[in-house]
Amino acid sequence: MPLTPEQQAEIDETRSTPRPTLRAVSEGMERHLYVAKPVLDHGFVRVVDYMGDDEAICQAARVSYGRGTKAVSNDEGLIRYLMRHWHSTPFEMCEVKLHVKLPVFVARQWIRHRTANVNEYSARYSILDREFYVPEARHLAAQATQNNQGRGAALEGEEAERVLRWLREDADRAYDHYEAMISQDGQQGLARELARMNLPANVYTQWYWKVDLHNLLHFLRLRSDAHAQWEIRVYADAIAESVRDWVPMAWRAFEDYRVGGAQLSAKGVECVRRMARGEEVTQETSGMSKGEWREFRGLLG
Repeated sequence: MPLTPEQQAEIDETRSTPRPTLRAVSEGMERHLYVAKPVLDHGFVRVVDYMGDDEAICQAARVSYGRGTKAVSNDEGLIRYLMRHWHSTPFEMCEVKLHVKLPVFVARQWIRHRTANVNEYSARYSILDREFYVPEARHLAAQATQNNQGRGAALEGEEAERVLRWLREDADRAYDHYEAMISQDGQQGLARELARMNLPANVYTQWYWKVDLHNLLHFLRLRSDAHAQWEIRVYADAIAESVRDWVPMAWRAFEDYRVGGAQLSAKGVECVRRMARGEEVTQETSGMSKGEWREFRGLLG
C-alpha cells in the first residue's frame, strides 16, 4: 500500500488543524500540502513543506526595492526575463520538501541530482516492507538497438509473462531469505545492515528530499523529458503538478524557455541567419558534424 495507516492518520490530523501564519502562502500549493499522489504500484510523492512563491522570486530580484505600485504583469515580465537570461539565484529563494516512496533503482538515478538535501529510510535500523516494483506488462520492453540506455520494442506474450514471473518470484524469494536472516527466533539473527544487501533493486525505499526551485526545475526538465526512463518520469510528472500550482508564473516561463524552447550553437544561429536570407544551407556547408546537423534539422522541424 502507498501509505501506512499511521502515515495517513498523521496527514489527516495535520490537515484538520490549520494554523495562522505571517509567512508567504501559495494558495495553489496549499491544495497539495500533505496529500500523497500515488506513483507506480506502491510509490507516492507528497509535499511536506514549502517556502516562497512567485512574489519571493521577484522580491529577491528587486532586493533594493519595496513593493511600490508594481502590477502583477510586471512580476510575470520580470520572471520571464530572469528565466530567459538564466538568472538562477532568485529562483533559489523558493524551496520545497517532498516525501517520496520509490524503488531503489529509481532512487539511484534520482540521487545523481546532488543539489538537494536528502534523508533516506534506514534499513540499518528498520526493517523494509515486502513491497517491490513490478511493472505492468505494457512497460516491459527489449533493449534498444541504437541507445544503450533506452528501451526498444515491447515484449509480448510468453516472453512478457516469463519476465513478470521471474520478477515476482525473485523478489519474494529474496525477501523470504531477508526475513529469515534477521529472524531472532531462537537465534541471534544477522544484522539488518548486512541482511539488506540481499534485497533486489526494485524494493521500495522512502526519503525526504528538500530542494530549491532552480534545481527542482532542472530536475524536472531532465526527468520529465521523453528520453528519461519511464519509472522516474512518472515521479517528475507528479511533482510537476504541484510546482505548476505553487509558482504559476515561474512555471509558464519554464515551459516556454526550458521545455518548449531550444538552445542553438553559434554555428546553428549563423545557419538560421543564412536560411532567413534565402540561402540554401547543407550539412557540408554548415560547419556542423552529421550528428549536430541532424539535431539542428530536428529542431527546425
